[in-house]
Amino acid sequence: MASFSPSGRMTRTAASSLAARVVLALLLLIGVSGSGATQAASPHTHHSRQLDVNHKKPVQTFRPINIAHRGSNGELPEETAAAYLRAIEEGADFIETDVLASKDGHLVCFHDVTLDATTDVADHAEFAGRKRTYEVQGEDVTGWFIVDFTLEELRSLRVKQRFSFRDQRYNGKYQIITFEEYILIALYADRTVGIYPEIKNPVFINQHVKWSDGKRFEDKFVETLLRYGYGGEYMSDGWLRQPLFIQSFAPTSLIYVSNMTDSPKLLLIDDTTVPTQDTNQSYHEITSDAYLAFIGSYVVGIGPWKDTLVPPDPTDNRLGRPADLVARAHALRLQVHPYTFRNENQYLHFDFRQDPYAEYAYWLDEVAVDGLFTDFTGSLHKYQEWTRPYRKEQEKTSPEALLREIAGMLKNDGYD
Repeated sequence: MASFSPSGRMTRTAASSLAARVVLALLLLIGVSGSGATQAASPHTHHSRQLDVNHKKPVQTFRPINIAHRGSNGELPEETAAAYLRAIEEGADFIETDVLASKDGHLVCFHDVTLDATTDVADHAEFAGRKRTYEVQGEDVTGWFIVDFTLEELRSLRVKQRFSFRDQRYNGKYQIITFEEYILIALYADRTVGIYPEIKNPVFINQHVKWSDGKRFEDKFVETLLRYGYGGEYMSDGWLRQPLFIQSFAPTSLIYVSNMTDSPKLLLIDDTTVPTQDTNQSYHEITSDAYLAFIGSYVVGIGPWKDTLVPPDPTDNRLGRPADLVARAHALRLQVHPYTFRNENQYLHFDFRQDPYAEYAYWLDEVAVDGLFTDFTGSLHKYQEWTRPYRKEQEKTSPEALLREIAGMLKNDGYD
């Protein structure tokens, strides 16, 4: 299985330079006010501003990929420009986002279909009457739904940290960003940074948001990617210039977009008790050999919840016997990118002795996955740099480097 690789930690000076360029790009897109609806940048305009992707440090492809889950959201509020910039600074190979749509059809980066958990919408008296109850994946949900707000209204809100045990000092500082702004953050990085957007809740979005041209949510999603130059099969020259994975829990959406783009796709897999949102198939159906072989015609991998790959014992918080899904997926040449890795004690099974590096070692060396979704991209990057560092091209080919590598291999095999 081919995996990918990171490129090294950016200096604070480089990060400041990156931030300045992104701010400039965002101002060009949305205007100085920050509250108006985003106007789509024309292909000619945006390409003239974009950094030359042909002369950047490439995305690494020699070790499992470091996927910044909603940005570096262990430190900063999720899916904000600040969280993505921090993740790039800390060495992420890919920055991940969830894509939804506003009432007026703009694609935005946000995880929940409701705004309640991670914004200050409850503090806005002008929106008090917007609470609704809708059916979402077979259950009634009550809250302030993103599909009932225009982009301008969404920009008036401020994002907050999801978990109370994480740093709260950045609450209220950042806005919801658009899909285009997220793309620009990656394109304006000082090195090649991949993007990993999810077609989020497509059944719900297509029910509640209608576009004047009659197109679907998935159409708008792919059109945005194509407009910014994304395309090409996994590991092709085009893909290496602008790396991309498209992900979704909805297999029919992945099959649908396969007719519009050859970019690599991954099927996300929920808990064993949760059926697919579009086809109502069980976990056991979509993880069968027959289904994996079928979906493998459309995707390059799967993204399961990690506790379904190695189920923990609910009585003592220790890992149980690993399932065989990783081995079966690899036998079909499918990559496996499990989610979500978090540093806090409450997310670490006792086997890892409250040490996130021990957890990384287990999943990368023993389970042998091809990438990890993590809330703490800096921790994963440091671990991988210590255990399998990024090597400069000349180091790979120098006789001295080869001798050192051979000596290390012999030592590991017991030849001192």
